[in-house]
This record gives sequence, structure tokens and C-alpha cells, in this order.
Amino acid sequence: MASKAFLIAILVAMVATPSLATDHMVGDDAGWKVGFNYTAWAQGKPFHVGDTLTFMYQKGLHNVLKVTGPEFQQCVALNTSDALTSGNDVVTLAKPGKKWYICGFGDHCSKGMKLVINVLEAEAPAPTPNPTPKPGSSSAADISPFKSFVWMIAALAVFKMILA
Repeated sequence: MASKAFLIAILVAMVATPSLATDHMVGDDAGWKVGFNYTAWAQGKPFHVGDTLTFMYQKGLHNVLKVTGPEFQQCVALNTSDALTSGNDVVTLAKPGKKWYICGFGDHCSKGMKLVINVLEAEAPAPTPNPTPKPGSSSAADISPFKSFVWMIAALAVFKMILA
């Protein structure tokens, strides 16, 4: 039984691709609330295209509005029709550049419920160095398509036996 779990874990590891996107919980454990310093929270954090911001707050007491720089400075939202109001709002950072968010309830923005971040291009994975083959050893280029096909069939047969 342990060997089945081990083989399944290996197959999952072989198939799974790592995700480079990061979910940023705005305010961490404090969430989205009045009186928190979101400037300090964001300082030093890298935000990349593809990352998400999650705004957690008590529904009905706050909201999240994406605004322009001048609106952010004045704590005024000209367009409130796109307000996020679920209490568990997830914003995907789709483009690089400055992004501004405020709470549109009462004077919450002037009391610190505002966030500005700079979104960077998507982070590329570090290149994997190619190992230098030892003299006399074979490399991946030496493996024939036929051998690759045989190994794939063998792996599928093992996987099918595990699931049976």
C-alpha cells in the first residue's frame, strides 16, 4: 500500500507544474479594515502580473474600489459601480504599473483604508542549467523516440496497475 502511495506521489510530482503566482492577503491577518497601515504592509513586497490580492473584510461594512492616482490622493471614487463587496474579494493583477485601491465607505479611506502597489512584469522561472555529460555517458539527445515511447507505455501500464 505504501508503494502505491509512493508511486502516485511520484507521478503527481512529475505532472504538476509549479505556479509562480502569489496570493497576497491584503493586511495579512488584520485583513481590510480601518486604522491599518497598508503602505507599511506593501513596502518591500514584490507584486507581479498574475499575482492576486485578496481583500478580507466584514461584508456590508467595507468595499474595495480600484481608483486612479488622483482619486486615491483625494480619497474619492468617481466610479463606484465596479465596487467589490463580497467581503472576500480577489483581484488578479493583470498588467504592470501602479494600482490604487480604497474603501468607499464614509471616511474609511482618509482613516487609512487605501492601498497603492507597483505591479512588476510576471516573474520568469530561473533557468535550469544543462548538466555537462561525462565522457562516455549518454545524454537526452541520445535517447531515441522509440525508447521514449516504450518508457511512456511502461509508465502508463504501471499507473493503470496502481489504479486497478
